[in-house]
Order: sequence, then C-alpha cells, then structure tokens
Amino acid sequence: MIATVQVPFIRGGAEAHAEGLRNALCAAGHEAEIVAVPFKWYPPEKILDHMLACRLLDLTEVAGTPVDLLIGLRFPAYLIPHPNKVIWILHQHRTAYELWDHALGDLITWPHGAQVRDAIRQADRQLIPQARAVFANSRNVADRLKKFCYIEAAPLYHPPPHAEEFYCAEAEDYFFFPSRLCLPKRQSLVVEALARTRQPVRVVFAGAADHASIRKELSSLAAKLKVQKRVQWLDRVTEKEKRRLYAHALAVVYPPLDEDYGYVTLEAMLSSKAALTCADSGGPLEFVRDGETGLVAAATPESLAAAMDELWKDREGARRMGEAGRAAYEGMNISWSHVVDRLLA
Repeated sequence: MIATVQVPFIRGGAEAHAEGLRNALCAAGHEAEIVAVPFKWYPPEKILDHMLACRLLDLTEVAGTPVDLLIGLRFPAYLIPHPNKVIWILHQHRTAYELWDHALGDLITWPHGAQVRDAIRQADRQLIPQARAVFANSRNVADRLKKFCYIEAAPLYHPPPHAEEFYCAEAEDYFFFPSRLCLPKRQSLVVEALARTRQPVRVVFAGAADHASIRKELSSLAAKLKVQKRVQWLDRVTEKEKRRLYAHALAVVYPPLDEDYGYVTLEAMLSSKAALTCADSGGPLEFVRDGETGLVAAATPESLAAAMDELWKDREGARRMGEAGRAAYEGMNISWSHVVDRLLA
C-alpha cells in the first residue's frame, strides 16, 4: 500500500509519482493501491490534526486481508504506523525546515507557528527511523533530512511519466518552461531575465496556475517589462502536446527554488534538450552539468539572461548539450524496475 497526501484540486509531480509507483508494483505482479489523505496546512494547528489522524490510521489489513508492506511518500502520511514500512520521502513539510525563515515560508507568520514547527520536527526525528528502510527521491531531499533530522536516506531516482514517449525534433525559436505557475517555480525570474536579454529570446510557458492571481501577476509583469510579445502562456496542455513542445524547443528553462527532484530536467534530457537552471535550484543540479548537459546560472535576472542569450546564439552548442543530456540519462539506470527492486529488498 502506498501512503501519500492530496491537496484537493491540485495535481503535480507528487501525484504522478504515486501513480507511477503503483503501476510499477502492479506490473511486477503485486497488488498495490494508493491511500491519499486530504491535507490542509492552514491554520498551522490543522497540521497537528492531520499528523494525529495519520497516526490513528490502521492500514495493517483491509477487509481481513493483511497489507504486507506500507510505502510512505509524503508528510504526514509517511507517519502512518505499520510493522513493515518503507519510507520514500518526496519532501518533508518544507516550511518547518529549509523554508522556515524564507520569504516563501508561511508557517513562521502564524502565532503558534514555532510550536507547530517543533512538533513536526520532533515527529519526523522520532518516527521516520522506525521504518525498515528510508529512501529519498533525490540527493537534495536526502541532504535536507540528514541536516535537520540527522537521518540517513538513500537517493532513489525514478523516471517521469511516459518516459519512453519523449523524442527530439528540429529546434524552433523558443525556450520551453513547463511547470505549474507558482512562486517556487520562479516564472517571474524568467520574465525579468527576458527584459535583459540581448537576443530576441522567446519563452513558451505551459502549466496551470495554482491561483488565478499568479497568472494575472505574471502577465502584468511581462507587460510592465515590455516583453509580452516574447512570452506565450499555454496554461495546461495534454501530455502529447507537452512532448511535442519539448521536442521542438531550442532548450528547456527550469529555474525553481531548491526543487526536491523536478521532472522537467529529466524530460529535457529524454528530449535531448539542453537544460538551463539556477545554482540554487536543488534537484535539477543532480542532472545538469554546467557546460555539458546544460547551463547553470546564478539566480538573478542578469545571469539568467546571459545564459539564455548564450543558448540562443550557439544553437550547435545547445544541440550537443542536449545529446549529452540524453546519454547521461541512459547511463543512470533510472527505471521503475530498479525502484521496485530497491523498495522491496
């Protein structure tokens, strides 16, 4: 059984991750199901309610049939007790850790935020080690767990959905940035960088906004900086259309803040496209080798603009980086069969 959480009406990489794991387990001959606990993080006291609810859940058997193994993915679902539990952490509750005093953190702003933070940290430190094995979905997530909770976790990479269907085609005049529109993905940084490019760089954004106000703010920013004719907002696209946009992109731009893992980088590699990310982007840095499989810029509009100009001008160099990225992916043994073998060992 796979235990995770679900924020109603929000769908992203975490949901695809759980579904991919379930499908891989079934393909390997096992019965597998996802148990998704609804999650609300505000006011902070609600987090404590969810933690308690997870601790009270009994997933040891269903209708008289024993559950042989529980695989916990997301906080607080990975706190659900089970005598044979493996944890594969997508991320902890980030505003209680590395985002506690960051501009994107909200927990710190609440009257009882510090007490809730301490309760989260105590639960993680005490209960995560009770699992038979602990994995993380990236080295970045594993490093956070060790830094804050003193717990070792083995990084375990997995492929993005429909990995076998990505392909490369002739590059056209645009960079591609596929992701939900939200503050941590930093679409605004790319818009600001566009205003500083010397080349006629164009960026195609694809992804629904977490909140309607974010899309409006991004459009207003592009208009204010006079780059609205060099951006295209596609909102949510089909998987087939997304793969086509990857295939024909000159390169892929993905500069999130301290990303846990990031399918976008892997999808760029599968599409033989150079990936442009930032030095503080976290997970993508485990795959993007600066000057080899893509470019790593400082997280400033000026640095990102210079990198965008470089890729726009040197198209042969961008092509070579993309091919190197595809070769690097093939050499990393990123497969669901490998994941299943590790989790069930």
